[in-house]
Amino acid sequence: MNSAGAQQNDANTGMILVISAPSGTGKSTLIRRLTAEFKAFAFSVSCTTRAPRPGEMDGREYHFLTRGEFERRREAGFFAEWAEVHGNFYGTPRKATEELLLAGRDVIFDIDVQGARQLKANMGQGCYVFIFPPSREALEMRLTGRGTDSPETIARRLAGAQHEIADSPWFGHWIINDDLSQAYDQLRAVYLAEKTRPEYQKSWSEAFSKQWETP
Repeated sequence: MNSAGAQQNDANTGMILVISAPSGTGKSTLIRRLTAEFKAFAFSVSCTTRAPRPGEMDGREYHFLTRGEFERRREAGFFAEWAEVHGNFYGTPRKATEELLLAGRDVIFDIDVQGARQLKANMGQGCYVFIFPPSREALEMRLTGRGTDSPETIARRLAGAQHEIADSPWFGHWIINDDLSQAYDQLRAVYLAEKTRPEYQKSWSEAFSKQWETP
């Protein structure tokens, strides 16, 4: 199927695609391939309390907020999901996400299990995919092979992976990333199948229904 088949009509409603996985599973690579092929995807610019890194611009990479402002917005229900990571808050603006969906854009989320649960509770829709490593040993080899983490950090990531995998039955789809090409084919198939749901085909269904109206 041509990628154009997944392009959105502005009258259609976009979908939320949530992808969660333990660190080192290859999730980022799969997401890059999916968003490169299908241009209907958009990323909602998140808010964070961490300081901007060199080259980052407010409103482009993140909306940079003080901790107090983030907390005020959180209490006001501003975020579709939020989390505290390494002492900093991160959150996805709910209104901006809703506007993208109403414009017919599909919004992809690379978030953890906690964020996925919040998003489902607050937004009430979405396709939720969990990516597994082929084994604990394979994940440890991948984390070690990156050469960027200390043994202590790797141990923490492996412990975190165990907790995340324990929550995996909550997700609607499971993909084991043993072979990257096969894992991508499965993720692509999940996305295309989800797009056939009636709620994402509003403009087509309305036009089709009109053909059967009694003159």
